[in-house]
Order: sequence, then structure tokens, then C-alpha cells
Amino acid sequence: MELNLSTETVNVLKNFSDINQNLLIKPGNKIQTISNMKNILAEAEIEEKFAKEFAIYDLPEFLRTYEMLEDPTLKFDSESYVNIIEKSSKGTDVDGFIYNFADKSVIVSPTKNITMPDTLVDFTLKKEQFAKFLRAVGTINVPDVSVKGDGKTIKLIAHDKKNKSSNKYSITLGETDKKFTANFKSENFKIIAGDYNIALSTAKISHFINRNKPIQYWIALEPDSEF
Repeated sequence: MELNLSTETVNVLKNFSDINQNLLIKPGNKIQTISNMKNILAEAEIEEKFAKEFAIYDLPEFLRTYEMLEDPTLKFDSESYVNIIEKSSKGTDVDGFIYNFADKSVIVSPTKNITMPDTLVDFTLKKEQFAKFLRAVGTINVPDVSVKGDGKTIKLIAHDKKNKSSNKYSITLGETDKKFTANFKSENFKIIAGDYNIALSTAKISHFINRNKPIQYWIALEPDSEF
């Protein structure tokens, strides 16, 4: 079996490597990852379809290896490793790596799907808003992100909850008749930029669904969130 990974799939894998450097790939075209703290779960459907299950211990290293080659191809001829090769103009194998699979027992991977509890509030976040917000978080270097409803509007706020005099950045996302505060750690916003439908639950979990790509995230809210 041979596969060439699309640019889109490589970008998804890079995003997943920010969540967890381990990855267990199962047969089919759906991939999942979960953070070591079990507070971020991501799922995506990709163009390629894998025929077998295999584990990668160091996903960033695997991606660096893959991108070292020009027009790389994955050849799955072994149960214990994958050949990453590039072909000549005549279609014959030229150079490449033997990349060993990891033992599945050392991989942190999702064991079950999440059923989203009843949604208290949902809203949309546009790609341009999201990208600008993430830049702002990095610029003012704050640890917290909050979604707040005051009974009239919903705002997304970057700030430091423990420091009232900290710098803040906020954007208005829409209207609401509910009052709530959903708190996140800014370091948990490891999400591919895009347009998202976002749902918040009183069970203190959030669901981010990309409106244009088959990728979604579940992110746990902080314990001090209030609904």
C-alpha cells in the first residue's frame, strides 16, 4: 500500500502534534488525538484512507522526516515500520527513510467518543475574528480566555483572571439572553484557524465544529466557569 499525504492532511497532523506528540492511526480516514491531560480531544476526516493501524511516538519528528523529501510517498510493506521514499522521474524509488512504528501501549489516544451534553449557548466565530484573537493572545501574553454572556451580548476575552490590571483584548460575538462565564486556558486553544460553530455546556465542556472542513474539537472548561 502506498499513500501520498495532501497538504491539508499534513496541516491537520501538525495541528494534532501541538495537542499530543503521540498519535495512533486506525484503519479508515478518520484520525483522533487527545492531550495528555485529557482536556482536549480533536477529530478530523482526511482525504487519505489508511488500511492498517499503526502508532507514531514522535509526530513532529515524523512530519519533519516526511517533509525532508521531495514529493514523498508512504509505503506500508511491514507491520513494524513504514518506508518514506521519493521517486525518480521514471517512477522508481530513489531515497528514503525506514520509520519505525511505536508500541501502541505507550501512546496516549482517545478510548471513546464524546457525546456533547445539553448545550446552554451556541455562537459562531469567524475565521478573521479567530485569527486576530489568537494574535492578540500572543501579543499581550495572557494565560486565560473567557467567553462571557451578560444577558445582552457574548464576548470573547483574552486576559489574566488573577490580575485585574492585566491587559485585555475582547471581541463581540453576538447576542444572548443568558449570563455565564466560560473560562479556558489560552494554551488549550490549539485549533486550526477557520469559521467555527461553538457550543458550551453546563457540564463544563465546549465543542468547536469547523464550518468548512471536517474537523472538530472538544475542550474542557476551567472549574471556575459559571453558568
